Amino acid sequence: MKVLFHPDKADMHLSSVLYALSDPIRLSIVSELHKLGECTCGGIEVSVVKSTMSHHVRTMREAGVVNVRVQGTQRFLSLRKNDLDEKFPGLLHSILNAYDSSSDTQLPK
Repeated sequence: MKVLFHPDKADMHLSSVLYALSDPIRLSIVSELHKLGECTCGGIEVSVVKSTMSHHVRTMREAGVVNVRVQGTQRFLSLRKNDLDEKFPGLLHSILNAYDSSSDTQLPK
């Protein structure tokens, strides 16, 4: 099985994290992970096909926003909240607060 790349906290870059959080679909995934905690890819309601979801997860994983844990055939996603808070204090909290309070939290169909 292929080993998934997760950057060390020291190797996380602000530009990569902001890029990963700039897409409405990825932002909704992060918001759901923040609310629910660890869950499977299929446990998050998004209106995209499986391959597009995989792309979004990969983008966030490689930026250091999420951790992907493989157990059998399932992939469990969790938010790297502690690493993000240590590396970029207040960033995730500010972005999630803005997203949750925004009237634009409905994803385009």
